[in-house]
Amino acid sequence: MPPWLDAGRLRSAELDLRGAQALHRAAARPLLLQGLSLCSRLADGPLWVGLMLLQPWVREGGLRQAQLMLLLGAINLGLYYGLKRSTRRQRPFERCGDIRACARVPDAFSFPSGHTLHAFAFALLLSAFYPTLAPLLWSFAVLVGLARVVLGLHFPSDVLFGAAIGTATASLVLVLA
Repeated sequence: MPPWLDAGRLRSAELDLRGAQALHRAAARPLLLQGLSLCSRLADGPLWVGLMLLQPWVREGGLRQAQLMLLLGAINLGLYYGLKRSTRRQRPFERCGDIRACARVPDAFSFPSGHTLHAFAFALLLSAFYPTLAPLLWSFAVLVGLARVVLGLHFPSDVLFGAAIGTATASLVLVLA
């Protein structure tokens, strides 16, 4: 790798680590930590499965919406596991002594943030189905991403890429629908 390119990569990694350290300092505030932990737990898989199962009973056309959610979930899981296994990026608490894991770690690797990926993907898809809920859905997605960094489980870039991938896959599903 050319020295100038490697130097840029190292600067980016250092900036990412500093961002993780700065955001993780918020974990010292118990009330904030509890709230962000709750957001992170809510973004676990059962929420998305539950929302998918509710669609056919919520409104007309709900079965089609559930099918689109299932398709989105399958696409995202494939991308998620493929990227996790190919990048094998260590989590922040494994790389930095002043960051601790403040929640259960779902798997060994950091990149990308699956919680954020799914939160953004479903925020976009559900916003298309229920536009009046869009501000709530997008706020929740942003809080999930923030929570994952504050909890010491992800670097900011893991969350940004997770959000971008989730938004892209949901956009693709909506275009195909």
